Amino acid sequence: MGLTAGIVGLPNVGKSTLFNAITKAKVLAANYPFATIEPNIGVVEVPDERIDVLTEMYKPKKTIYTTFEFRDIAGLVKGASKGEGLGNQFLSHIRTCDAIVQVVRCFDDSNVIHVDGSIDPLRDIETIMIELIFADMEVIEKRLPKIRKRAELKLDKEAVIEYDILIKCNEALKDQKPIRALELSKDEEKVIKNFSFLTAKPMVYVCNVSDDELSDYSNNDYVTKVKELGDVNNSKTVVISAKIEQELGELEPEEREMFMEELGINRSGLDELVAVSYDLLGLKTFLTAGPQEVRAWTFRNGMKAPECAGIIHSDFQKGFIRAETISYEDLIKAGSEAKAKENGKFRLEGKDYVAKDGDVFHFRFNL
Repeated sequence: MGLTAGIVGLPNVGKSTLFNAITKAKVLAANYPFATIEPNIGVVEVPDERIDVLTEMYKPKKTIYTTFEFRDIAGLVKGASKGEGLGNQFLSHIRTCDAIVQVVRCFDDSNVIHVDGSIDPLRDIETIMIELIFADMEVIEKRLPKIRKRAELKLDKEAVIEYDILIKCNEALKDQKPIRALELSKDEEKVIKNFSFLTAKPMVYVCNVSDDELSDYSNNDYVTKVKELGDVNNSKTVVISAKIEQELGELEPEEREMFMEELGINRSGLDELVAVSYDLLGLKTFLTAGPQEVRAWTFRNGMKAPECAGIIHSDFQKGFIRAETISYEDLIKAGSEAKAKENGKFRLEGKDYVAKDGDVFHFRFNL
């Protein structure tokens, strides 16, 4: 299941530095607008201690972590929805992402220029939000005339539903509210999904703070204001130092742990960002384990066993019979697969079983 997050923000807020850190890629991070033109793409492994433990238990030939794709998208300026700067490329690249990660600068440094001449993360967020809103409104205003007559005559039930939800979304956008802030029914969500609205996508605000504030940013007014806005906009907030993240990415695991301990942080900004992104997207992880391979797989919350089997291979879903299942906790507690089976901890689950985070599956299928 390929999942992507687009890293966005105004020029020179730390986007490319963060991207370099989380992908260990050498992407141009220049101190001037539009250093990034085409979206740089990097796939990162999602840290999961359970995979490490299962690898020790099974001694497999291969160990595969689940992955998350990040895209570093060109800096945005006012007027992007009308084609200013690199706006059109920016918006088209964002539409294909599952979530948006907006980096906002929350530190003062006279040596790093800001496109607007001063530091104001709320203004930066508003600049991007307005451009996303304008882009969504343009999509709606192009669609409404095409279905208005059918909706008003009430001859087409689907047209009526679509028209009503688009009007509802448009009214919210006019009030400068993102679509994700609306309370929508499942049917309404299904309708708007086809439009890939930018303001409907889950949003994570990444507050980029200075090195010395990372372990204690309680007195950073910029961060406080961003968190307050995130609560209102139904968005999450993560605090990082892009510079420190880049340094962490260049260290060996043991050195990394020591450096984090010195900094007074429990986990890296990347780990926090991935965890928050997973939570926002409603993602979970199931596991497969054996002598050939130990692997983590990403699935959406609420998926049933056959759908999870289909993530591995479509044939598994088509010919699904049963899922031999054990929770990760029960497997580790037993100490081995054989002991867990002796203890009756393995279960045979059918087509209606809703997968849980940490389930270890062995799928039975027949074609």
